[in-house]
Amino acid sequence: MAEATVELNELDFAGDDRVVPFQVDGLDVRGRAVQLGPLLNAILGRHDYPAPVARLLAEAVVLTALLGTSLKFEGKFTMQTKGDGPVDLLVADFSTPDALRAYARYDEDALGEAVENGKISPAELLGHGFLALTIDQGRGMQPYQGIVPMDGSSLEEMAGVYFRQSEQIPTRVRLAVAELIDRDEDGNPRHNWRAGGLVAQFLPQAPERMRQPDLHGGDGDERDAVEVEDDAWLEASTLVGTIDTDELTDPQVAIERLLFRLFHERGVRVYDPQTVFDRCSCSRDKIKGVLDGFSAEEIHASVEDGEIAVTCEFCSTTYKFVTEEFESA
Repeated sequence: MAEATVELNELDFAGDDRVVPFQVDGLDVRGRAVQLGPLLNAILGRHDYPAPVARLLAEAVVLTALLGTSLKFEGKFTMQTKGDGPVDLLVADFSTPDALRAYARYDEDALGEAVENGKISPAELLGHGFLALTIDQGRGMQPYQGIVPMDGSSLEEMAGVYFRQSEQIPTRVRLAVAELIDRDEDGNPRHNWRAGGLVAQFLPQAPERMRQPDLHGGDGDERDAVEVEDDAWLEASTLVGTIDTDELTDPQVAIERLLFRLFHERGVRVYDPQTVFDRCSCSRDKIKGVLDGFSAEEIHASVEDGEIAVTCEFCSTTYKFVTEEFESA
């Protein structure tokens, strides 16, 4: 454990693609922060997404990295949006201990029209639908899923609603994405994606300090609606709200430096970072297992040019099979 309030220059900065847990005892706040670089470039680059789609998926990847790495057991965390906008599906999942993957689905014509008309805000691209956050603890365990309606809010706002509604934990989320252009060793222009994020939660030792106003239409005590927000959480939330997009994505501003800027007067502590990797869980055996469940008619209907080709939507790996490999054929 490193004391960020003691000697900042002595810290071994985490760097890209490593999630940094932190704690601010003076405000009863705990959280996680991350900057993504090479991992994000790999995920977005293999699909060559249009910029508006790439930005949305990058935010989903950051949010999934922040929340997925908080799992204390073997399992999977999945973030998914499904709506009626040009980008009708975003999926990102984290499998313990360190595997992250993601993909987006969009209507090319509808997206082109939206871009032409300048309708490229997250709300306009995602449309109406829902955000689902699912925790799967594995075989024999019932998955837990929280669902938040997409009502024109950003992903970070919807994530905050999820925690308040499902976990009843006051939470502030910040997400940021940037496109950087630099030059390679030969002087040629090079495009890179970067993203960063932070989640801060109010987790005081005294449970009564966590009481927050219930959501509109909820079944909480009406007296909660008039209670004044705890001063410590109000301060922490306000500080998180001051974070600039550039601070979260600038490779020259390490996460530890940003946390020090925000909370040094209250004594911020950072813990060992957790590395995340661009790593898909697909395999030839898994795909074959799915195809083994097909009927003979379905197997033959899937054949093109003498073989069955299945491409993973996440990592774009293509697996090829011949009909002789399946008993049903």
